[in-house]
Parts: sequence; structure tokens; C-alpha cells
Amino acid sequence: MSFIQKIRDKYARVSVIAIAIALLGFILMDALAGKGSGGDRETTIGKINGKEIEADAFTRRVNEISKRQGQQGQGEIGTEQAVNGLWQQEISDAVMGEQYKELGLTITTKELDQLLFGQNPPQEFRQAFSNPQTPDQWDPGAVRQQFNSIKKTGTPEQKQQLNELLEYLEKQALLNKYNALLTGSVYIPKWFLDKRNIDNSQMANAAFVSVPYTSIADSTVKVTDAEINDYVKAHQKDYELKEESRSISYVQFSANASAADSAKVRSDLMAIRDSFQATNNVKEFLIANRSQAQYSDTWISENDLTLQNKDSIFKTPTGVVGGPFTEPGVMLLSKILATKTQPDTAKVRHILIATATQDPQTGQFIPTRDTVLAKKTADSIQKAIAGGANFDSVMVKLSEDPSKAINKGVFDSITRNARLVPEFKEFALNNPVGYKGVVKTEFGYHYMEVLNQRGSSPVYKLAFFVLPIEASSETVSQANNDATLFAGNAKDEKSFNDYFEKNLKAKGMTKGIASNLHAMDFNLTGITGSSRELIKEVFTADKGDVIDPKLINNNYVVAVVTDVEKAGLPSANSVRAMVEPVLRNKKKADQIKSQMGKITDLNAVAAKFNQQVQPADSVRFSGGGALGYETKVLGAIFNPANKGKVCPEGIAGQAGVYAIRVDATFTGAVENADIENQRKMLEMQGRQQFRSPVEVLQKKAEIKDYRAKFY
Repeated sequence: MSFIQKIRDKYARVSVIAIAIALLGFILMDALAGKGSGGDRETTIGKINGKEIEADAFTRRVNEISKRQGQQGQGEIGTEQAVNGLWQQEISDAVMGEQYKELGLTITTKELDQLLFGQNPPQEFRQAFSNPQTPDQWDPGAVRQQFNSIKKTGTPEQKQQLNELLEYLEKQALLNKYNALLTGSVYIPKWFLDKRNIDNSQMANAAFVSVPYTSIADSTVKVTDAEINDYVKAHQKDYELKEESRSISYVQFSANASAADSAKVRSDLMAIRDSFQATNNVKEFLIANRSQAQYSDTWISENDLTLQNKDSIFKTPTGVVGGPFTEPGVMLLSKILATKTQPDTAKVRHILIATATQDPQTGQFIPTRDTVLAKKTADSIQKAIAGGANFDSVMVKLSEDPSKAINKGVFDSITRNARLVPEFKEFALNNPVGYKGVVKTEFGYHYMEVLNQRGSSPVYKLAFFVLPIEASSETVSQANNDATLFAGNAKDEKSFNDYFEKNLKAKGMTKGIASNLHAMDFNLTGITGSSRELIKEVFTADKGDVIDPKLINNNYVVAVVTDVEKAGLPSANSVRAMVEPVLRNKKKADQIKSQMGKITDLNAVAAKFNQQVQPADSVRFSGGGALGYETKVLGAIFNPANKGKVCPEGIAGQAGVYAIRVDATFTGAVENADIENQRKMLEMQGRQQFRSPVEVLQKKAEIKDYRAKFY
């Protein structure tokens, strides 16, 4: 024991020091890592002309945008739209902000007021402030009142959303003003038009022999990688890659419901069919048996139903269960509960005593009045009008419908599909002309009168028992196992392709290709659903790496990285399909011109290449006719040095090599020589072809995009 104690006493201090050094090492490693070249990227989403975009602020705004988009903004599709849209806005703000500042462009308070409260406001503002019941009508006075109310007494969230909307609209207005300055500056000078008319008046009579490039087989002309690289370097602006890109091959293993899974759902529906037939309370039955669709106590016509099997459904007698019917993703039983005839359209007038107001930004209803008092007021209105009070007078004085100034309380052409609350439509279509009553909706209590009805159609009350057609655990497990087996046997691109050819192709499976992927892509060609996680892993892999199975929209996807293109000039292999034909034709042109030698007689050239001498009479400098738009050939024809001569060398054109003889040149009439009309036409074309300055300035901007580290 004393020996052990000595060891403890002697080495305790050493152990403590060792641990302290180790901890210090970890701390220093973290500190040094933070000072590395990528340290600032942990909190920065990117840089635009030196301005840092903070990740936390950017992410917060993305989340706010997705939240406001509601259901459409959920999931990765909504995230992609928000991230890319916000990033593009950051770029626009940065590059255009510099332009606005330099030019002194602003939007005045008066301009903004006219923009928002005129008869044709921006679509985004109109959508935010239009009445949901009458979206096609616009009352600037009512909108201004609602706008001011939000600014004064709105919730913090409402005020924030309004400020963001105004900021966006002001930026759009500034951009429109900037664009107007540019398009307004389009001007075609008279000297240019005079020169153009002189050129277009030139005509010539000539003859030519065309030796097409197709006369030489492609297989006999080789284009090397070095030649392609030299061409790309010489045309760097056309081919330079601003960001890294990658390409993959992939195979999908379906984990969707199998035929056996569909048969199981059909069996389950058949087992419950008799109970569905016998029940007298379909609403409770659907809830108790977990139908995917619940009962809606509304009348619908055949045209209202969009199911594939609607003809069979409506042929089923009332009270009898029909089906099972297969629809996309589901299988169902149907039951017609009742049928009657209903007007196609109705006209009503109403007076609203509001109990809530709808937030134009969120769509939520905010209580504004006690419902009991509102009901009493609506009942008293009904009694007053029944006693002889004038509807219009009461409506003007008491109705709280924002659209009353426009429609005088009247709603015409109400159909079953109208964008109105259900209770409002039900009253209009299910009561006879002249009927009066009080109806409660989300907005409050309405005193309503049915003024007119037109047309009639049979309508039905329908109940559907719906079960989803879903893949069983066995189906999903089999797809996962097959994908895992493939990934395990594919170690590189060659083994990936070999395994596919040997084991999967015969089963009817296909191999997909996705080229030119970028780090912030969310989707892949041929794959339904967001592929963000797969793409992120592709950009952390090397060429030839096989990516483990990823579940995307009920398919397990196994991919191999087939190409990696770093930012800068692309590899010869990646641009060969574009560049090789150009260089091949250039080599063919050199061969043909060499075989032609010095040209003195077109007939000799035609005989040598088994071609014909073709006339080109009344050729214009602007092109057309027998020569089309072979600009180099046209240039040679109208070169004064060639007048009355055979050009001694062949001319390499777009389709082949040309030998030409210029017989005569002369001046003809210009079809439209009116300078002012030409100016108007060309200036209009210039404005129509106008490109966004953001796109042009973005190419010149210094942009560092780190979004892929965060999304």
C-alpha cells in the first residue's frame, strides 16, 4: 500500500500538468481553426463587393418568408425559393444601391403615395390589401384607412410585415425608375442610319461553288484536348465558370406502394363496405374508422368533383356504397346521401355586422365585437327592414363590409365555387328568391336577401371513405436492401456501371444523368422531390465516389460522381461537345482550302469537288437569297478589291468553304429609306431587347457565395 501511495504522490502532479496541456491544446486548436482562411464563413452567408451578409440575419429572414408563405412555403421547396429569392435580392440591393447613390435616385413620399393608393397599385400591395370576398374590386380610400390603421395600432408583426412590403415596393420602384432612364436613353443617330441605308442599297451579281464540311467524314478529323484547351483560353469570357459544378449518374430504387400493397388496401375497404352501407351517421363513422377524408355537409355538382372516377360515382344509386375506386395515391368508397336541384348562380344583398376583421397579411380573424351584441343588431336590422326601413339607408349607415362603397352591399353571380365563405353561398343558393334572414360567418352576422337566381343543376351530398395507398414496411425494406447492396458493390464509376449493366438493366431499371450541378441546387433532373441532401454530399465527395442511398420522394437513390469542374476554365472533356464541332470544321476548312489551291476558274473547282457553279444574282449586303447569311462570303463579294474577279482563295463559311466570282456590283433601292421610321423601329427594338441592369452588374460584382454551408 505504501508503494502505491508513493506512486500516487510522485505522479499526481505530472498527470495534472499533462491533462492541463492537453486541454490547452484543444483550446489552441479551436482558436487557430477560427483564424483560418474559412473561419469567417461560419457566421457569414456570403460577400457582395466586400459587404458581408450575416448568416443569422439571413436565416431569420428566410424563416419569416417561409412562414408567411404558409403551406406553400413549407418544406425544402419553400426554403429553396426563399433562400434563392433573398440571395438574389441581396445581390440586387448591393449592386443597384451603388448605382442609385451615384445617380442620386430616390422615391419621394408623394411618389410612393401615388404608387400605393392609385387605381393600379403593384400586384403585391393589391394582393395584401384587397378584400378576400371581392378580390377584383379596389377601393383606394378603404385601403388607405386600413393601411393607416395597421401603422398606428397594428401588432408588431403586422407593422414589420408592412414595413418589409413597403421596402420591397420602394426598391422595385427605384429599379423601374433606373430602367426607365436606360431605356429612355436608347437613341439611333442619323449618321448610323444613313450609313446603314447606303450599305443596304449595295447589290451584286456573283457566282459561287460551295464545298460543304459534310463532304469530309468526321471520323477522319481528330481534335485533341490540347486544341480544345487552347480554344477555350482564347475565348475565356464565353467559357469561364464562375462557380464549381459537378455531374453524377444515379439509379432509383422505388419504395412506392407495390401491387400487393394496393391489394391490401382494397381488401380493407371491402371489409368495411357493409358497415359504411349500414351506418346512419356517416360523419361519426368516418371519424371512428379513420378515413383520410372527413364528411363535408355541402352540396356539389358533377362539375365540382375532379375525381377520375366521378362518372361511376354519380351513376351509383343514392344510398348505395360504390367502389372501391382508385385515385392517385388513395383508394375510396363513395356514398350519395341526398340529391336535389340547385340554382347555378344567385344574386344577394347583405348588411354585415362584423365580429372580427381579417388580417390581410396572415389571413387570421381578429375579434372586434361581442357576438351576442352583433346578433341582436342583425336581428333588429331584419325587423326594421321588414317594418319598412330602406335597405340602402340602413346598409350605408350600419354595414361594416369594406366593399360596400363599391358594390352597395350586392353580390351578383354567386356560384358554388365562388371565393366566399360557405355559409354565405349556402344561403344564396339554397333559399328561394325573396327569402330574407340572418347568417353567421367568420366575418360576423349578415342580414341577407336573395334577389335573383339563374339556371339549375342537380347537386349531391357525398360521403367518401378514403384510405391511402402506402408502401408496406416490407416494400420499403426491399427497396432499401436493393439500394444498399448496389452501393456496397459499386466502389467507383466503373464498378457502378458494371453492376448496373449486369444486375439492374435487365429488370427494367434505368440510369439517370444530372450534369452541371451547382452547390446550391435543390433538385435533380429526373428525380421528383427535393434532392438537397444528396447534392450537398455530392459536393463533399470526389470524382468516382459512390454516394450511399438517399431516400427522396419514396425512392432510394444511389449516385456516383462522374465529373468535378472547379471554378475557372472548364476541362476539355466537359466542353468537347460544344467546341469539337467548331474546331473540326476549322480543320476541314483548312483541308478543303488546301485542295482548292489558288482559284482561277469556278468550273475547275466544281469539277474537282463534284459540285456545281451556282448563280447568286441581286445579292444584298444585308444577306439573304442563295447565300443566306454567310457573312464572310458577303464581305468578300462587296469588297471593292474583288469586283469583276475570282477570289484567289476559298472562304471558310458556316456550312462549308466557298469559291466565289464577283461579276458586278451596283446600287439598288432600299425597301424602307425613311430615316425617322427606321429610327423609331430600331429604338423600339432596342427597348424590347433591354436586359436587366442587375444581371449585367452582377457579372462585374465580386460575389462570394457560402450558402451551401448553411442550407
